[in-house]
Amino acid sequence: MADASEALRDEPVRPDVVAGDLVYRGRVWNVRSDTVRYNGGEIVRQYVEHPGAAAVVALDDDGRVLLIQQYRHPIRHRDWEIPAGLLDVAGESPMEAARRELAEEADLEATSWAPLVEMFTTPGGNDEIVHLFLARGLSPISEAHAREDEEADIRMEWVPLDDAIAAVLEGRMRNGILMAGLFATAERRRRAGAES
Repeated sequence: MADASEALRDEPVRPDVVAGDLVYRGRVWNVRSDTVRYNGGEIVRQYVEHPGAAAVVALDDDGRVLLIQQYRHPIRHRDWEIPAGLLDVAGESPMEAARRELAEEADLEATSWAPLVEMFTTPGGNDEIVHLFLARGLSPISEAHAREDEEADIRMEWVPLDDAIAAVLEGRMRNGILMAGLFATAERRRRAGAES
């Protein structure tokens, strides 16, 4: 008999959408309003329609993760993050986007890639899914990328994984994608005896 926890799984549902309106068309994402038949009635929900994203935990041979800090206007903070970016290139897979983002934001490439987790960031307010990957075997790319806007003053730090997790648990770093990536990496290393 299978462990009951193995049956835990998000369940796709396709309710009847009786009306759908584009409320706002943005440069990166849109806002929609849908009227949905659900549980014998109709409900109206507005949400951000998002293209999705890929994110990278870059882990070096000394067990340090690459953190980047950049300005994020909605929260009015320069928050600590992991390299990440939108799935906004036609035909590009999440893995390819992760490789591109590591090069563009950190001027790095990796020889070893592994999927970590996929996460819905704010399922009550948007449909964004982020694909997180673990990158190992890191080396600098031959030519640094030009950065502009918020990326122009990115700060990069290599931090021991345990120190980064401590900063999250102490409330000093609050980025959700960063948290998911760090915790998934720590658990993967724990399960593999700190060898992965």
